[in-house]
Amino acid sequence: MRTTTSSIFIASALALVALLALPATGFGATANVTGTLTGSTLSLSTTATPSFSANLDSGDSTPTYTVPLTIQDTRGTGAGWNATITSTQFTTGGATPSTLATNASSLTGVVSACAGGTCTNPTNAVTYPIAVPAGATAPTAVKFFNAAANTGMGKFTVTPTIGVFVPQSSTAGTYTSTLTISIVSGP
Repeated sequence: MRTTTSSIFIASALALVALLALPATGFGATANVTGTLTGSTLSLSTTATPSFSANLDSGDSTPTYTVPLTIQDTRGTGAGWNATITSTQFTTGGATPSTLATNASSLTGVVSACAGGTCTNPTNAVTYPIAVPAGATAPTAVKFFNAAANTGMGKFTVTPTIGVFVPQSSTAGTYTSTLTISIVSGP
């Protein structure tokens, strides 16, 4: 009888282990999740105070300066954008100012890099060099960098390099010019 009881006990234990190994019958539910993404910013800013220097003893020269910009497109539309530039003529100011030519400045190239987060790099179709317009008052701006549709989304550092032609015959002094750099929706 002992063998039969042991056999029944072992069989019962094995049956219990087998039942525990079977998947449990469960009840489930599904849920549809909705996420709303918003964005509205298309902006361009800079804290740069660019400068250059030239030595008239060295002859004609074209010193350069850069203007690091922060461009942010977090509108979430994929519309693309373009950056524009214009300027006032370089002048010493005062009662009898000396000036550089209105065509002295030329934008020679642009470097762009993601400034944080996830970015879709801009696809730029602008070729260089580009004359930077100048006058006593800033003339109509020209496009100097762009992001084609579905590119340029995120936050970027965009840095144009600008050369200024300084003839050796220039009057020595401190010259100033005001750059106006803007961003516009669309490539």
